[in-house]
Amino acid sequence: MLVCSSLFFNSSTIKNSYQNLIVWQKAVDLVVEVYKTTAEFPSEEKFGLVSQMRRCAVSIPSNIAEGSQRRTKKSFSQFIAISKGSCAELETQIIISQKLGYFDESKQKKLIGKNVEIMKMLSSLYAKLQTPDYRLQTRRIKD
Repeated sequence: MLVCSSLFFNSSTIKNSYQNLIVWQKAVDLVVEVYKTTAEFPSEEKFGLVSQMRRCAVSIPSNIAEGSQRRTKKSFSQFIAISKGSCAELETQIIISQKLGYFDESKQKKLIGKNVEIMKMLSSLYAKLQTPDYRLQTRRIKD
């Protein structure tokens, strides 16, 4: 396993790649979960909540990826902040969807739980990027 300060990487090779960030991997998994969940929504929501939830869910890992490829920590931080905003937007839409009866409370809790975990990881990454001596590096640790 590879570690980047407090962020864990999951790879057998040492690379500075957004695809190795666990927060990115979890965000991609959340996208899949949102797509599966919204596939069961009523057809009249196709251009409403379905579209909105899918777009903001996709935005989370997409902004992590784009930001990681920027040249400065400040720029990367900005994309992490955008990802956090997308998480808040998605959480709001999950709550609305449950209140409209599109899924039950247990599904709401599951989706929000995954979303909150990602938000916490993004907050941790954002805080690390604000420290002056922080560098996005990997190092090998024992599994």
